Amino acid sequence: MAITVHPESLSPAVPIAEVRRIGKADMDWALAQGWRDFRAKRGDLLFIGVIYPVVCFVAAVVTFNDSLFPLFFPLVAGLSIAGPAVASGFYELARRREAGIDSTWWHFLDPLKGRSRTPIAMLTLMLTGLFIGWLAAAYAIYALTFGADGPMRASEISRIFTTESGWAMIVIGNLVGLGFALVAITVSFVAFPMVVDQPVEAHTAVATSIAAARRNPGETIGWGLRVAALLVLGTIPFGVGLAVVLPWLGYATWHLYTRLVVR
Repeated sequence: MAITVHPESLSPAVPIAEVRRIGKADMDWALAQGWRDFRAKRGDLLFIGVIYPVVCFVAAVVTFNDSLFPLFFPLVAGLSIAGPAVASGFYELARRREAGIDSTWWHFLDPLKGRSRTPIAMLTLMLTGLFIGWLAAAYAIYALTFGADGPMRASEISRIFTTESGWAMIVIGNLVGLGFALVAITVSFVAFPMVVDQPVEAHTAVATSIAAARRNPGETIGWGLRVAALLVLGTIPFGVGLAVVLPWLGYATWHLYTRLVVR
């Protein structure tokens, strides 16, 4: 059943779309539809999913030294914040496949060439700001906990799990990271597919995403946990599985959006 969330419930100047109440069955359906799309398109777009493992490898090469090593884990974990922006091409392919029009792989870049380009850029800047904020917070947590015992070297990684300060860093870091992840999914899981699908501004898409999350708080958290679990599985081994997980999640997020927002 659809409901109307009035603009004044968020901001009197920001119009938002009508959002629906969803349940576990809708999330299961979205993942199933996303997997169907991936199976239909995997031959064309598997190489795009390989980009993330390559980025993880580059991050390891760059940070696996004594001065930058404390940023390795926050950097790799925080890259998932950028997932919705990278997945914009998958949203477009899922949209075209749903409409029964040509959805061959070269349409992956269509969102960056058409009317969606500017709102996608604005949303990406928003997520970039969150990513930078997460890295700053992670380094501050490291400096105040584990770093207080002296610099962490790549060869001494076992110290993280054998010292009180190391466990303090793990617990506090994960709690703060969870906060950043919740903010990221709340403002983006509807916003990116919406600007690909409809001629709306970034602020309207973000307001609609927040409204959808407010209407479905448990489901939003549940979706975030599913995404996190699949991303963790995708990192085994060495991030290779992300070549499958990322396209799958991209398609699935599109289908979840179609259940959340009245188009």
